[in-house]
Amino acid sequence: MVADRYKTAFTLYPYRKVAEQSADVAARHSVTIIGGGPVGMALALDLGLKDIPVLVLDDHEGVGAGSRAICFSKRTLEIADRMGCGEAMVEKGVVWNVGKVFRDTRQIYGFDLLPEDGHRRPAFINLPQPYFEKAVVERLRQAQADGAPIEIRGRNAVTGIDPKDNHVMLDVDTPDGPYRVNSDWVVACDGARSPVRSMMGLGFEGRVFEDNFLIADVKMKADFPTERWFWFDPPFNRGQSALLHKQPDDIWRIDFQLGWDIDRQAELDPDRVKARVRAMLGKDVEFELDWVSIYTFQCASMTEYRHGRVFFSGDSAHQVSPFGARGCNGGIQDVDNLAWKLTAVIEGRAPDALLDSYQAERKHAADENILNSSRATDFLTPKTAISRMFRNAVLDLAEHAIFARSLVNSGRLSVPAVYDNSPLNGPDHPDLPLRTRPGSALSDAPAAYGWLLDALDDTFTLLAINTDVEAISVGNTRTTLLGLDAEPGSLLAERYLGRAATAVYLIRPDLHVAARWVSFDRTAIESALATALGRAI
Repeated sequence: MVADRYKTAFTLYPYRKVAEQSADVAARHSVTIIGGGPVGMALALDLGLKDIPVLVLDDHEGVGAGSRAICFSKRTLEIADRMGCGEAMVEKGVVWNVGKVFRDTRQIYGFDLLPEDGHRRPAFINLPQPYFEKAVVERLRQAQADGAPIEIRGRNAVTGIDPKDNHVMLDVDTPDGPYRVNSDWVVACDGARSPVRSMMGLGFEGRVFEDNFLIADVKMKADFPTERWFWFDPPFNRGQSALLHKQPDDIWRIDFQLGWDIDRQAELDPDRVKARVRAMLGKDVEFELDWVSIYTFQCASMTEYRHGRVFFSGDSAHQVSPFGARGCNGGIQDVDNLAWKLTAVIEGRAPDALLDSYQAERKHAADENILNSSRATDFLTPKTAISRMFRNAVLDLAEHAIFARSLVNSGRLSVPAVYDNSPLNGPDHPDLPLRTRPGSALSDAPAAYGWLLDALDDTFTLLAINTDVEAISVGNTRTTLLGLDAEPGSLLAERYLGRAATAVYLIRPDLHVAARWVSFDRTAIESALATALGRAI
C-alpha cells in the first residue's frame, strides 16, 4: 500500500531522451552513479559541488514508495549541512532527542540521546525518506543552475556491466531502447537487491532473522509527545513488541512485531491493520492508514566494497535491520567517505591507493552497524528459552536498577563510526580528549563566530586552538587554516584540549580527524597529510 502523496509529489527527474542514446559511439563519463535513492543522489550532489562531472542512472523517476527510512541522525544532518540541504530537512522534520521504554503498560525508563549542550543539530529528526530525497534533489538542482556538472537520467535501467582496466562499460535500457555508457568510475547505489551486484556475480552474505514486523504509517491528530516510544509485551500486541514515532504532516509510524510464521497477505489486509492500530490507540481515536508494509530483519554485507573501478555504497554494500536507524544513515556516511577520495584521485592529488581506504573504513563501520543491529534483534526476538529468560530478567531489573538499563536493547541508535585502525590515521597525543581522537568524526562545539562545523569546508584543514600554525602542502594539496581561542572550562576546550593548553588538529575533507598534536610541527604535519592522502598505503 503506497500513500497517494508519494505517488504524485516526487517525480523528481522524469525521463527525457538524450542525444547520446542515438550516437554510434558510447560517450565517456567521469563518474556514473547507478541508483537515484538517497545515497545515490547525495553522492551526486557531493561530487557535483566538488566540480566532478557525474551522471546518475536510475530505473525509476524518483517516485517515493512510502516513508521507508524515517530517522536521520545528527551526523547525517551535519553532512547535509556541508552540502547545503540540512536546514531544509530540519525545518520539515520532527526533532527528537528523548526515548521511553515500556513493558506492558509501565514505563521502565527514559533516555536522552543528546544530554549535553553545545551542538547545532539534534540527535535525530524524523523525516520520511522521500522528503529527504526531495531536499537533496532540490539542492542538487540549485547546484546545477550554478554550474555543477551533474546529470540525472530517469528510467535509465542498467542491464549490463563490463569492467575494463581503465573504464567501465554499461548497457542501459530506456523507453526508447538500449544504449551504452562508458565511465571512468562507477558507484552502485542500487539497493539491497542490487542488480549490479548480481550482474557482477558478487556475494551478499549475512543472516535473516526469523521474525516479521508490520509498518503502519497512520495519519491522525494525537497529543503524544515527540519521543521514541518502545513497548515490550504491550497489551495491544501481547508477547511481542511495538514502536511509535511521530513524523511530519500528522503522520505517526507504528511498528508491530508479528513473529515468524505468519500469513503476510492476511496481515496486510487494511481491516486487520486498522484493528491492530485501534487496539493500540483506543477505539475513540480517529485515524487513516497512509502506508503499510511488512519487513523481515536481515543483516548482510559484501566482503569487498571496491572492485576495481566499481564501488558499492549504501544498501547495495550492506544491509541492517531497521531498529537503530543505521541503514540510510550508514549509507550517507559512505557518501561522505567516498566523495572526497574519488575527487582527490580524479584531480591527481592522491594515488589510486587512497580509494582502497574506502573499503577499510566503511567495511569497519558496516561491521559495527551489523553487530549492533544483530544484538538488538536478538534481544527483541529471543529464539531460545534461555535467551528469553535473560531478556525478561533484564527487563525486570531495568525498571528499578539503573545499571541494568544499559542491557536493554530496543535498538542502539546510530552514531558515526570511529576509524580507529584506519590506514589514513596519523599521530595522536595522550593529553588530548578521547572523543576527538584520530579516526573520529569531528564533534561540534560553539565558537566565537558560531558553530565549529560551520567554519569548515571540504578541504584538509589545520584547526589550531590557542596557538599559531602555518599552511602546509603535500603535492598540490594545501591545507586551509582555522584558528580558535578556547577559554578554560569552555565546551571547545573540553572537547578539543583535554589536559593540554594548546592543540593542532589535521581535519579531513569529510570532517574526520586525521591526526593531532599539542603544538605545530611542520615536518610531522606534512607526513600526516601524506598519510591521509593515501601515500603510505
